[in-house]
Amino acid sequence: MRRLSLSLLSTLLLSCAAVAQDAPQPTLNQVLQAQDRDSHGDLRAVVVLRDGAIVAERYYNGETADTLHDIRSAGKSITALLVGAAVARGQLTTSKTVGHYWPEVADSPAGKVVLDDLLTMRSGLAAFDEDAASPGNEDKLDEAPDPAAFVRGVPAAAAPGGIYRYNSLGSYIAGRVVENAGGADLEDYAAKALFAPLGITRWSWGRDVANHPKGQGNLSLRARDTARIGQMVLDDGMFDGRRVIDVSWLKAALAPRVAIGAVDRYADSYGYFWYAKTQDIAGQKIPVFFASGNGGNKIYVIPTRRMVVSVASSAYGKGYGQRRSEDILKAILTADGKQM
Repeated sequence: MRRLSLSLLSTLLLSCAAVAQDAPQPTLNQVLQAQDRDSHGDLRAVVVLRDGAIVAERYYNGETADTLHDIRSAGKSITALLVGAAVARGQLTTSKTVGHYWPEVADSPAGKVVLDDLLTMRSGLAAFDEDAASPGNEDKLDEAPDPAAFVRGVPAAAAPGGIYRYNSLGSYIAGRVVENAGGADLEDYAAKALFAPLGITRWSWGRDVANHPKGQGNLSLRARDTARIGQMVLDDGMFDGRRVIDVSWLKAALAPRVAIGAVDRYADSYGYFWYAKTQDIAGQKIPVFFASGNGGNKIYVIPTRRMVVSVASSAYGKGYGQRRSEDILKAILTADGKQM
C-alpha cells in the first residue's frame, strides 16, 4: 500500500506540474489590467512600446491619454538630454566649470564644479535631498527668494568627483548652465531642441521664483510623450528618421559612471542623470536604463527587448511607488519573455 501511495502521489505531482506548464501566461494587456486591483489609488498610466509602436497601454484613477502628469525628478534626465543638445551645437563642453557658463556664481564652490561631476551627482557640494538639514537640500532651494544667491551660498562638503550624493541642486544648476550657454530660456530651448522633433506639443514646466524652468523636475508630460522620449533614447537619438540627440552623448549619458547599488536598491549605476540596472527575469539578465522620479515615475528603456515602458504615478513621497513601478516592469518583462 505504501508503494501504491507513493506512486499515486508521484502521478498527481506530475499532473499538477503539467497543468502549471500548460497554464496560459498573462499577456501584456493582462499585466496592465491587473493593476486595476491596486488599492493605493495613485497609479496613473503605463504605456509599453516595442519598435516605436504601442503594444500595451492603460490609464488609472482618472488619468487619460491626454492628461499632463508631473514626472518629478525624471525631468532631470530630460535636462541631461538638453545638455547633450547644447554640447552637439558647440555651446558647451562637460570638461569646463559651472562658473565658465554662469559667471554670477563663478567665485562660489558651485562655480568651481566641472560639469562632468555635476551631471553624475558628484559635485562635492553640501547638497543631499535625503537630509532636510543639508544646506543645499531641494526644499531649501525651492523656498529660496533668490535662487542664484542660494546657489552661491551652498558650501563644499567634499572634493568634486568623489562621493555620489543624490540632490536636485545639481540638475537645477545644469538647467541654468544650458540657458546661459544656449542663450535661451530652458523651456524654449527644450521646445526647439527636443519636443518639436519628437512631435510633443503639450507640456507644463514649473518655474522658480526668478522665472527659470526647474531643471531638477516639475515637468508635466503625457505618458505617451515620455514614452516617445524613451523611444528616441532607445533608437540612439533618432526619431522618425531625424537626428534629435547625438548618439555619442547618449552613450556617455547612459554609461555606468558611478556604482550606486549600495545606496539605491533600484539601480546599479548612474550616468548623466540617467540610471541603469540589470534585471534578472527567469534567469535572463536584462539591462535597463531609466529616468526616475518621486512616486514611481519612470521611463524604462530596454534595448534587448526593443521596448520602452513609461509609468506615471502620483505616489509622491510614498516608498511603495518606486517598488510598484519596478514590479510592473518585471511583470511586463516576464510576460513579454514568455510570448517571444
